[in-house]
Amino acid sequence: MGKIVMLPEQRLLKQNTSNSANKSSALDANQLASLQQSVADYSSLQLAWASGYLAAKSEQGQNAQLAPVAAAVAVAAKTLTILYASQTGNAKGVAGQLEKSAKAAGINVVLKNIADYKAKSIKNETHLLIVASTNGEGEPPDDAIEFHEFLLGKKAPKLPNLSYSVLALGDSSYEFFCKTGQDFDERLQALGAKQVSPRVDCDVDYDSDSESWTLNIVETLKEELTQTDAPLATVSNIGDLPTAGAASVYTKQKPLAAEFSLSQKITGRDSAKDVRHIEIDLGESGLTYQVGDALGVWFENDEQLVAKLLTELNFSGEEKISLKVAGEVEQFTLKAALISQLEITQTAPSFIEFWANASKNTELVAVASDKNTAREFAGVHQIIDVVSLAKADIDAQTFVDALRKITPRLYSIASAQAEVEEEVHLTVGIVSYEANGDTRTGGASGFLAERLAEGQKVRIFVEHNDNFRLPQADDTPVIMIGPGTGVAPFRAFMQEREARDASGDNWMFFGDQTFTQDFLYQTEWQNYLKSGLLTRMDLAFSRDQAEKIYVQDRLKEQAADVFAWLERGAHLYICGDGNRMAKDVHQTLVEIIAEHGKLSTEQAEDYLKSLRSNKRYQKDVY
Repeated sequence: MGKIVMLPEQRLLKQNTSNSANKSSALDANQLASLQQSVADYSSLQLAWASGYLAAKSEQGQNAQLAPVAAAVAVAAKTLTILYASQTGNAKGVAGQLEKSAKAAGINVVLKNIADYKAKSIKNETHLLIVASTNGEGEPPDDAIEFHEFLLGKKAPKLPNLSYSVLALGDSSYEFFCKTGQDFDERLQALGAKQVSPRVDCDVDYDSDSESWTLNIVETLKEELTQTDAPLATVSNIGDLPTAGAASVYTKQKPLAAEFSLSQKITGRDSAKDVRHIEIDLGESGLTYQVGDALGVWFENDEQLVAKLLTELNFSGEEKISLKVAGEVEQFTLKAALISQLEITQTAPSFIEFWANASKNTELVAVASDKNTAREFAGVHQIIDVVSLAKADIDAQTFVDALRKITPRLYSIASAQAEVEEEVHLTVGIVSYEANGDTRTGGASGFLAERLAEGQKVRIFVEHNDNFRLPQADDTPVIMIGPGTGVAPFRAFMQEREARDASGDNWMFFGDQTFTQDFLYQTEWQNYLKSGLLTRMDLAFSRDQAEKIYVQDRLKEQAADVFAWLERGAHLYICGDGNRMAKDVHQTLVEIIAEHGKLSTEQAEDYLKSLRSNKRYQKDVY
C-alpha cells in the first residue's frame, strides 16, 4: 500500500479531536473550512513551513511570535527561486535543467513561469535566479510583460537582501541582443540586489554557456543554501515541487528520426518565391504537438558548399579538429564537422570581427568596427562570402573555434494533429539568392527542399509555444494576420477549430505578392469560406496593382469592424516577418484602437498591452 500523507491541518485536527480531556481544542467546521481555504494554493514547501509555524505556536502559546518568525526567515534564506521568461521554450528548458542541478545539490527550489509569479513578493526573496529570453526588437516575452513593467517601474521595492543572477538568451544577429535579461540585471543592481554571479548573455548556441553558468551558480550557492543547523530542517523533501513541465521523450538534444514524406512547391511557376508544403511522417513514435507549436528541424550543410569553402580556405578537409558535443570533446575531420556540426549558412557578427582581425582586410575592419553595420553585413553574407573577400593565415582549429555550432531551425507547424494524425506539416520559404556568381541557399530550407528525398530520415522535435494558443472557449472569435509563410499556424488553427466544431467566428488577413502565383493554400481557404468555418477573409497582394497594398492597409479599411471584434472579446494573432510587417501591423492596430475607441495613442498602447497580458494578442514572428 502507498503511504498516506496528512496535510498539516489534518494532523492538527486528528491530534485535537483524539484528546477527550479537551474536546474544545478541536477546530470547528468553520475554522477547518477557513484553514483548508487558506492553504489550498500552498506549495509543498509552504505547507511544510506552515506546519512548523503552527507547531511552534501550539508549543509556545499565542503570544510567542519570535520563534516562528525566525523560523520563517531561516527557511526563506534556504530557498532558491528560479523564474523563467520564455517565448518559445528555450528559457524554460534551461530553467528546468537548473532546477534539477540545484535539487541534486540538496538546495530547496521553487521554479516558476515568471507570469505566475507575484512581482511584489520579490521583496521577500533572498536568492533569485532569472532565465530570460528576448522577444522581437528587445521586448520581453509575453509571459514577462507585467513583471518587466513592475520591476522597471516606480513601485519596485529596494532589494538590499537579495542575491541574484541572470542568464539572458538571445540572438546576436538582432540589434537588441539579450535586452530583456540585461534590463532585469541592471534594474536589480539599481535596487540594491547583489550578484551571486555576473550575468551571462547567450547566443543561439547557448548550451555550453548555460551549462557553465548553471554549474557555477549551484557550486556557489550550495554551501549557503544547504546548511543543516537552522530550524525546520525537515523542509528538504522537495520531490513534488513544480518542474519545468512534462518533457517529451524527443527533445532538441534527443530528436526523433522521422520519415520525410513530401516537399511540394505551392507557389506558381512564375512566382518570385519558392514556398514548399512539407510533410513528415511521425509513424508510431507517439510524438504529439498542439496548434501554435513549432517544429525544430536539425539539418546538414550542403556537401558542395563545404567543398567550395575548403578550397577557398586551402584546407584538404582531412584536418583533425576538436569540438564539444553534448558536454564531451570529440574529434572530427574538418570536412565532417563543416557538414554536420558547424554553422556556415548563417554568419554571426562575431565572425566578421574574427575574420577582419585575422585577414587585416581594411574593408572588413571598417565593417566590424560598427556593430549595426557588422550585423547587416553578416545577414547577407554566408561564411564562404566573407572568407572570399580576404585571405587569412589560420589553422583549422582556430577557424572552427570562430564558428557557431549548427542550431535547429524552428518552423511554425501548419497542421492540427486532430486532422492529419501521425503527420506534421510545415510551410517553408526557400532562402535563395545569388552571390559571387553562385546560388546561396539557406541551410535548413535547402536541406528540406533539395537534399532530402522521400523516405529519408530527418531529425525533429517539438518546441511547445504556450504563447501562441487558440482560446480555450470555442465560441471566442479570432482574428488571424499571416502574410506569406506566416499563414502556416493559421492553417493549423482552422483544422483544429473544424475538428472541435468550434462556433467562434474566424477572420483571416493574408497577403503576398500576386494572387495567381502566391496565394498559399488557396483552395483550402476557399473551402473554409464556403463551409462557413471561415467567417471573413481579406487579401492584400502587393504587386497586383500600381500602388502596393499590404495586410495593414486591409486592416485600416476594416478598422471599425476590427475594433468591434476586439470589443466583443476576439483574440488577435500575428505571424510572419518581425522586422517590418509585425511592426507596421502593430502601429496600425494602435491607430485603429485610438480612433474607434476614442483613446490617446498611449491609451491605445495600454489597450494592446492589456490584450497581450490576457493572452488575447499573441505573436509568432521571426
